[in-house]
Amino acid sequence: MKKIQILGTGCPKCKKLAENAEAAAKDLGIEYDIEKITNINEIMGFGVMMTPALAVDGDVKVVGKVSSPDEIKAMLA
Repeated sequence: MKKIQILGTGCPKCKKLAENAEAAAKDLGIEYDIEKITNINEIMGFGVMMTPALAVDGDVKVVGKVSSPDEIKAMLA
């Protein structure tokens, strides 16, 4: 199972990144769990200074932008 983490304070870009990540995982047909991390100290613990950010299995993949579902599929595959 893939652990997809959305790092952000809940802004519209963070929400869009979460939607895109969920769409990508569903399209791939993989088992996944989405966790939204909104605590700024937890976000900084990932070494992220700009949101939104996306981590897959604890590994930060995207910082400061909203990736498309297709871009996220490549990160999950």
